[in-house]
Amino acid sequence: EINTTEGNDEITNQVTTNSPEEVITPKIMYKTHVQDYGWSNYISEGVSGTVGKSKRLEAIKMKLDLGSYEGSIEYATHIQDIGWTSFVSDDQLSGTEGKSKRLEAIKIKINNMPETMEIKYSTHIQDIGWQDWKYDGEIAGTEGQSKRLEAIEIKIVDKKAKVLMYIDQGK
Repeated sequence: EINTTEGNDEITNQVTTNSPEEVITPKIMYKTHVQDYGWSNYISEGVSGTVGKSKRLEAIKMKLDLGSYEGSIEYATHIQDIGWTSFVSDDQLSGTEGKSKRLEAIKIKINNMPETMEIKYSTHIQDIGWQDWKYDGEIAGTEGQSKRLEAIEIKIVDKKAKVLMYIDQGK
C-alpha cells in the first residue's frame, strides 16, 4: 500500500506493508470405506459416508494437511464383535476391509498443535441420526447397542472463535 501526502508543492511517498507471514490453517483430510461402495475419495470438509441408505462405515483413514503447523492426528474405532482398536495415526487404516464389520464408534485426537486448535467430529448413527459434536478424544457413536456408523464429519476449529461465538450469542 502506498500512502501519498501532498503539502507545500512536495509529494512524499511512504510504503507500508501489512503482510506478516501468512499463517495457513491446518485441514483434516479423511475418507471412509462404506458397505457395498468401498473407499470414498479424500475430502477436507463435509460428510463422508452415506445418510438414508442404511450402509455401514467399515473403516476410516485420516491425515492432516498441516499448512503452517506441525502436528499429528490419532484415531481409534470401535468395531462390531471386536471392540476398541488401538489408536493409529496419519493415514493408517482403522476398522476392517472385506470382513463386513460395522464401525460403531470413533475417538479422534490431534497432537502437537497450538492450544487454540481442537478437533470436532459428528457421526450419523443407525436409527438415531446425527449426534452432537464431540471434541478431542470424546467418543462419537455408541458402544453395546449394535448400531452402525453411517457417516462422519470432521473439522479442525479455533477455540478462540468458538468462545467469541458464544459471547456474541449472549451465552
